[in-house]
Amino acid sequence: MNKDMKIVMLGIIGAGKGTQSKMIARHCGIPHISTGDIFREAVKNEDDLGRKTREIMKSGGLVPDSIVIDIVRKRLQKPDAQKGYILDGFPRTTNQAVEFGKGESVSIVFYISLKEDEVLRRLKGRRICAACKAEQNIYLDKDARDTCRKCGGRLIQREDDTEETIRVRIKTYLEQTQPLIEYYREKGLLSEIDGSQDIDAVFADIKKHL
Repeated sequence: MNKDMKIVMLGIIGAGKGTQSKMIARHCGIPHISTGDIFREAVKNEDDLGRKTREIMKSGGLVPDSIVIDIVRKRLQKPDAQKGYILDGFPRTTNQAVEFGKGESVSIVFYISLKEDEVLRRLKGRRICAACKAEQNIYLDKDARDTCRKCGGRLIQREDDTEETIRVRIKTYLEQTQPLIEYYREKGLLSEIDGSQDIDAVFADIKKHL
């Protein structure tokens, strides 16, 4: 494994980016940093950047690329990210990638590919426990049950896992993120992984590139 691995994870919703990012983090001993985590941390801070971000989000506006990039860079200055990191959910656009690349040298970009019909099947099968919030998938998990495996609670479907909502999210992904895949491919940084395999097989393919 190379030192100072700076990894970007790309892939359509439901492809397993979060799951694989956590597995890579354990394997490499580097932090898995998701966009959601970064923003939650940023808005809790009382510095100028955090206050500005909070105000924009409260107003319902989109946070400008310049602020998003500043927030990510600030997170990467923390001690745990000095030997590498895995970015999950950033960059989302080619412009973000270009600007971010001016200050950071990405080691590798994993693109977990998955066909649209499989995305629909996976997300429509996702269930969350109403009590403990544990997740399972009625189509993918070998030990899937009618009730929560952890506490026996009632399983519910997330509001954003309906077919109509999923199709909107897929459309947004194709419009914004697909050009980003080509950007990293042209730079020779992209490693495409077949996301239709089971979790362990996907991770085995990823490890070949680490």
